[in-house]
Amino acid sequence: MTPDRLDATFAALADPTRRAILARLASGEASVTELAEPFAMTQPAISKHLKVLERAGLISRGHDAQRRPRRLEPKPLAEATGWLENYRRFWEGSFQRLDVLLDELKRKTRKAGALGAGKGKHR
Repeated sequence: MTPDRLDATFAALADPTRRAILARLASGEASVTELAEPFAMTQPAISKHLKVLERAGLISRGHDAQRRPRRLEPKPLAEATGWLENYRRFWEGSFQRLDVLLDELKRKTRKAGALGAGKGKHR
């Protein structure tokens, strides 16, 4: 994935209306009118969101007689997921190392507590 394409994908995903449009298209293609229904905005405003999604390659326009349904294009989302996967592995590894460290600290604390408790009994 090129940096420009990744930038366009994340810029498109940054808006909640566009994310909602993508969520709707995940269940099947829809016309502009159908996509505009749940939003309190004009059809031209929805069309602007659709253009951003199209430029990012996240949706495409079909041709069905007079209707031009939009459909989800999964490839850019898959590429963004692949890019994010590297960071997920990084954080997962960091959290695993932190878990090991915390377990080690707990063992040391329990051991020190047991030694301290044992000293008080031998007076």
